[in-house]
Formats: sequence, C-alpha cells, structure tokens
Amino acid sequence: MDLINDSFKKKSIDQLIDFLRIKSISADKSFKNEILKASKWVKNSLDEIGCQITRIYETKGNPIVYGEIKLSSNYPTVLIYGHYDVQPPDPLNLWDSPPFEPVIKTTSIHKEGAIFARGASDDKGQMFSHIKAVELLKINDSLNCNVKFLIEGEEEIGSENLEEFITKNTNLLKNDVILISDTSIESNSKPCITTGLRGLSYMEIELIGPNRDLHSGVYGGAVPNPLNTIVDILSKLHDKDKKISIPGFYDNVKLYSDKERIELKKNSSQDGELFKKDIDIIDYEGEKQYDYDERISIRPSLDINGIWGGYQGEGAKTVIPSKAYAKVSMRLVPNQDWNRISDLFKNYIKSITPKNTLVNIKTHHGGLPYISDTSSKEYKAAYMAYKDAYGIAPFSKKEGASIPIVPIIEKLLKSKVILMGFGLNSDSIHSPNEHYGIFNFFKGIETICNFYKYLPKS
Repeated sequence: MDLINDSFKKKSIDQLIDFLRIKSISADKSFKNEILKASKWVKNSLDEIGCQITRIYETKGNPIVYGEIKLSSNYPTVLIYGHYDVQPPDPLNLWDSPPFEPVIKTTSIHKEGAIFARGASDDKGQMFSHIKAVELLKINDSLNCNVKFLIEGEEEIGSENLEEFITKNTNLLKNDVILISDTSIESNSKPCITTGLRGLSYMEIELIGPNRDLHSGVYGGAVPNPLNTIVDILSKLHDKDKKISIPGFYDNVKLYSDKERIELKKNSSQDGELFKKDIDIIDYEGEKQYDYDERISIRPSLDINGIWGGYQGEGAKTVIPSKAYAKVSMRLVPNQDWNRISDLFKNYIKSITPKNTLVNIKTHHGGLPYISDTSSKEYKAAYMAYKDAYGIAPFSKKEGASIPIVPIIEKLLKSKVILMGFGLNSDSIHSPNEHYGIFNFFKGIETICNFYKYLPKS
C-alpha cells in the first residue's frame, strides 16, 4: 500500500515491540501491575491517533480500554474489539529468545521477518493493526466512518467481566459493525475470512486420596494413588475410535450432509501434508469418518491440557501423592451449549471416580460456538478488502479456535461481527516462540483500510 511509507513502518514496528515487552499475563494474578501497564499503553495509543474520548474502565477483574472517534452522525460506526492480555509463556526453556524481549528474525515463511514474542500474533499485533489503520486513514484524511475501540484484558481467561460491561454500556458501544482480528488466514498467498468458531468448555479436576504424601514402599499397593487414578479416568474420556465417551456429549451436534461436506471441502484449500510437516507429526488422529480439517472445524474435540501431582523435581523421590490434578478443554460446535457440556463432564467424571477417592471439578470458563452471516453488506466489504489487498479473492473457513465473547457481543449489541484475521497457523500462538510476520502486520493494516473504503455509508 502506497500510503504506508518507511517512516510509518518503522514507527509502527517500534511501537509494537514496546507493547510486546509488557508481560500482560491475565492467567497469573502476580502480573496485575503489567496488566495495568498494558491497559495504559493502549489508552495512550488511542490518545495518540486522535480519539476524542479515551477511558480506562475498571471491572471486577482487569481493566477495559475504550476509545472513540466521532466524525459525523451520518457516517456508519465501526466497533473494534481486541485484547491486550496474553497467554503464559511456559515452558520458558523451549523459547529460542526470551518471550518478552521481542526480536525480529527471518524464517522460511517470513522472508521479510517476523516478530518473536508472547502476544505478537495473539492478539497484540493483530489488534494494534486496527489502531494503526485508523491512524493512517486520519493522516491521509481518508477516514469516513466513526470508530469505537473496545480492548479488554481478560480474553485469555474467558472474558469474565466483559459481558456485564457490554450489558451496562450498550448505548456507549452502539455500532453498525464489529471488527475482530484474532484469527488466521491459510497462507500469505491464500487469504480467507473466518466464518465459524468452535465453542469452549474448560474444566479442572482435583483428586484427593490419602491425607498426605506417603512413602511408596511402605504404602504402595495398599492405598489409592490419585495419580494412578487420574490417569485411568482420563483414559476413559475417549473410546478406541477416538470418539468422546461422555454420555450425551454428541446429542445436539450439528450433522452435515455429504453435499454440505463437499462444499466445506471446496472452501478449505489447506494442504494436509504441509499441515503435518509444520507441526512435525507422522499422521493425524481422531474420528476416522472425518477428514483432518473437518475434525478441527465442524466436529467437537476434547483435550487434556495439563496433568500434575507428586514429585516433579530432579532425581527420584518415592512418594504416593496426596493429590493429583488435570485440566481439560472441550471445543464445541453449533447446537452444543457449553454449560450443558460442562455439567455432562462433571457427572461423567464423578461416575467413573472410585469411591475411595474424593473428586472436585471446577468449571473455569466457556463460550458458545459462532457462525457468521456471509450475506451481509459488511461481510461483502471485508471480502473486497481482502481481494484488493492480496490480489486474490478470499475463501471462507470455519476455524477450530474459540473466541467466547463473539456470539455474546453480537447478540447484546445487535450488530454483525466480521472476523478479519491476518495471522498464520504456524505463528505458534499459545506455544513457545510465538511470532507474527512483518508482512502480515502491514498487510493487515492495508486490508483494514480497504474495509473502511468498501463499507456502505448508508
């Protein structure tokens, strides 16, 4: 894009690197000061691009940042949603460079370089693209929409306080369309627009056996071992065909006809071999009657995210642990309600836990699946925006990830959500060595600018 000159690029990258240095980890309360620092950083950025109103709203959890540019009551209003919080960087030993000391390196995919840091792609880099796009349009006197920014600090822990904030501030947040950049494209030469997200139910299991850790020689073979038990329980979450074993889990799952599945396949041009090569696996796993790309989009899944208990230090310590833990996430598809699934999970775990072991089950957070309207004028504006920026028409795809607030924000504010992602699946979000391509960052800015151009003004 001709409007993005070298000076603007350098300033933008320097700003993003500064943003990425902030350790805004929402899952760990010891980083509360960093969360506050990040919220102030976002507010200052909105001040710098000329928002007439900027404010940090306190919540029961982390702050929400709001900004507004109002040009004319005759213009449509675009609401930008994003988040400044990031995932924990663990395990730190698997990072090639410190997660909060951003570095730019070239890769086989990113010839122009990529920024390596926690939050680079999810979601600081993508969210910041919107701020920079609005700045660029203002610099060139091309902004022809009113813009509102809603940037939160709890997305990575389920947006626990955002629904209440939106409910209380529907007039403040009133808009004509909502833009979110927290998804991905297939490749830098194959853009796509995400039109479906899976829902989520995130659970934690605690098993309690003896009242203290015990000597495994003195007590082994005679007392319940919570680690042994939790491994046995977790092994019963899938059957031999990799279907989820929880009774009632599939009751409401949307089934697609052969014709619909063929159509879905047309809209997904992912290269299966490249997909395997990227994550270094020999073959796929899952429901045999579905292709790998169906398994990660239109089918639900269940994964153990963590398991721990007992001695984990160096060397040996022969103990039977008093407690064992596991964290489990379930990705859900249309017609599955995350509250119902959470209850089914609890009931099933309780039913297969031996009576000599106490079990506690906690629901951390969840969210509903989402399907977007591809017939809207807003979607068509996004379609043209990608087509102009990339030189090729984007296809639509259903993504396996979850953004729990999306169906909620659309329902409460009664406006359409458009998921304009610019990251890649290879960006290692939620993993060590997360990164975001320089190309993707600036192509995102260009595409967003195009969206404003194509959005109907009446």
